[in-house]
Amino acid sequence: MFLIACLALLGSCKKQTKQADNNDYKTITVSPSTATLTKEYTATLEGEQNVEIRPQVSGTITKICVKEGADVNKGQVMFVIDQIPYKASLANAVAEVNSAKASVASARLTLKSKKELKQQKVVSDYDVEQAQNSLNSAIAVLQNAQASEISARNNFSYTIVKSPADGVIGMINYRVGALVNSSITDPLTIVSDNKRVYAYFSITEREMQNYISKYGSLKAALNKMQRVKLKLSDGTNYAITGKVDAISGNVDSTTGTVTLRASFTNLQSMLRNGGTGIITLPYTVKNSIVIPQGATYELQDKIFVYKVVNGKTKSSIIKVMDFNDGTHYVVTSGLQSGDVIIAEGAGLLKDGIKVKK
Repeated sequence: MFLIACLALLGSCKKQTKQADNNDYKTITVSPSTATLTKEYTATLEGEQNVEIRPQVSGTITKICVKEGADVNKGQVMFVIDQIPYKASLANAVAEVNSAKASVASARLTLKSKKELKQQKVVSDYDVEQAQNSLNSAIAVLQNAQASEISARNNFSYTIVKSPADGVIGMINYRVGALVNSSITDPLTIVSDNKRVYAYFSITEREMQNYISKYGSLKAALNKMQRVKLKLSDGTNYAITGKVDAISGNVDSTTGTVTLRASFTNLQSMLRNGGTGIITLPYTVKNSIVIPQGATYELQDKIFVYKVVNGKTKSSIIKVMDFNDGTHYVVTSGLQSGDVIIAEGAGLLKDGIKVKK
């Protein structure tokens, strides 16, 4: 449904309303005015941050520490995955590191001994070099063992799945005992930060071009767009207006539309990620002639009105702005201040009909 807020128009467009009787038609004397037209667009809602929670290791879920729809804090434990095999792997990795450290220590002693014997000319340079190589090899084994320990320690830590952000928990897709891994189709759950909610909607490329033409650039259009309203799915209006804060730089080649994003503060968590609504986008025109669409008719993609000239109807082509509210047109050419036009039923008229004053 399209709406119009046109207070100034009511004072400037002088309607001469008479009872329809033979050639007694409603007429309008047009004049420039300031008017605000509004248009509605279907919107989808998304939380400012939506994080899919996925396991980084495989195993069965042994504990679920949160509930669906509950608030969660960053760092809070959400799920526990079977820790036994990862604890064992970590213990084995720690043992390997300790063993490698002992080998390095032994190799150092051997090298030290070989160097002392070399000074006494008991062993050759070859024996010292062999001892040095053994030490280098032992150090490499230790470094590899230490890397394995870090990996095992990380894997063990991944068995405790924590929330990466503050937010609200979505549906939990797996239960205790379920086998999960990093490649599962559905995430364990989704954490949505809904303190601020974005409403995504699309306008036509021509409408976007109107904004660019009016304000000079896409950036200027974004900065000067008026605040928008949001109608919720139950038909009620959301109490806080939103601000259009992003415009896509691309036109969807399939639909010929441009996506816009309006940001809303989420009062009392009324807005939810994945919800829908209707955005009411206002568009204000100044010093423009605005007429009802009932005063026009179309023929071969052209828009006409019937002017009253010397007491008779005369068809006249007009041009209008692409942006309209479904009820009114903003005329860009074809009418001047003071012109009198037939206010309604233009499609049933013809040239030369006498109009009573």
